Amino acid sequence: MNTSRFGILGGSFDPPHYGHLALAETARVQLELSRVLFVPAGEPPHKRNRPMSSAEDRTAMTAAAIADNPAFELSRVDLERPGPHYTVEMLALLRVQSPEVAEWFFLLGEDALRDLPLWRDPQGILEQASLAVMPRMGQHVDLAELVAALPPLAERLVCLDIPPVDFSATDLRRRVREGLPLRYLVPPPVEAYIHAHGLYR
Repeated sequence: MNTSRFGILGGSFDPPHYGHLALAETARVQLELSRVLFVPAGEPPHKRNRPMSSAEDRTAMTAAAIADNPAFELSRVDLERPGPHYTVEMLALLRVQSPEVAEWFFLLGEDALRDLPLWRDPQGILEQASLAVMPRMGQHVDLAELVAALPPLAERLVCLDIPPVDFSATDLRRRVREGLPLRYLVPPPVEAYIHAHGLYR
């Protein structure tokens, strides 16, 4: 009987930080995942008009961030196809690539969960994966309202036991611009890559 369970953590990863890693590792343990796939976004539809580091830089930083955890794996599924990229399509591709996986969990923050009804085909997302949600500081999600809009969510939602993360990649980029330290906010290889390549200056 196949019982493998995979988690998926998508994002710009510009840069990847300890919040991403804490989310992935908590989900791995709490949900007994065999693997967590980190999926750098190719062309996120909601960030088309925002400057973003190159896919090469974001992929390299993500690979560096997860290198010390054998349960974490980089997936280029969103980078090797034309955009814009939508989660529902990415899930379908991953399921085709890994038919042996019995159960999929899509990892996201509470702020992203709040916006789920606005995503491309949220019903299709819930048909393909359960959602594992991390609390975010200052975010409030009306679950009753969400379930009313998306009834399958009631059976497809798991709340992760993780302290709320109160910083974001946006804040980290600002810190670099202002000459503030990244130590203890991102893994050392990520910090070294940012400085070596002059990112966010």
